Amino acid sequence: MDSSHGIRFAFGTLTVLPVRVTRWDREAGRAGMLWAPLAGLVVGLCAAAAGGLLVLLGSGPLLAAVASTAVPAVLTRALHLDGLADTADGLGSGKPAEDALRIMKQSDIGPFGVVTVLLVLLAQVAALSELYADGWARGACAAALAAVAARLALTVACRTGVPAARPDGLGAAVAGAVPVRGALGTAALVAAGAAGAAAATGGAPAALHAVLALAAALAVAELLLRRCVRRFGGVTGDVFGALAETAATVALLVSALG
Repeated sequence: MDSSHGIRFAFGTLTVLPVRVTRWDREAGRAGMLWAPLAGLVVGLCAAAAGGLLVLLGSGPLLAAVASTAVPAVLTRALHLDGLADTADGLGSGKPAEDALRIMKQSDIGPFGVVTVLLVLLAQVAALSELYADGWARGACAAALAAVAARLALTVACRTGVPAARPDGLGAAVAGAVPVRGALGTAALVAAGAAGAAAATGGAPAALHAVLALAAALAVAELLLRRCVRRFGGVTGDVFGALAETAATVALLVSALG
């Protein structure tokens, strides 16, 4: 398959960038999810540029952190945050899978969703603020890494064996579409790229830190994925959004430690 279809699928479904999706089938979905980290890199670089520019212009680290948190939300129409809120409402409802999925499809946001989104955004801003306080480069690199980790979590979540909870929507289009070997290969390439980029700015310790942040992000996202599959019977577009925000947040928190 022409890789351009996969790239279009990744950018067309995971960002608001003006990219026309030319194919919407399982093959395009498979390729798109394998290219998802590239979409994350573009979003992350935009977030890094916004925060780093503000620091260089003399703003405080808190304002830079807010900017780097806002950019990914803008570039995704806040769909990942919406998915996080809906997933939190579904998990917190305590109802059977069918009823929980119905709650997730409703347009309003319940108390579980509101609290979860609030805490996640606060954690992202707090972590980025600390990172930018240590220098614009450290904050910018962490912002880029978090966005890549968020989309890599989607690649892994779309691996063979993970079912869709509904017969329609993005979840059904890509669930189980990515071969396990392909998901692992993409994760290894992303980890190597993250380590190389971090080493260029901070040496071996920074490279190790970046890989640990990426690994922790994927591990926590995997725990959430398994919980959602048990609870809902599979994945949905909302679950993918929750996985992305979870992975990004964990990557930032680990990056801010040490």
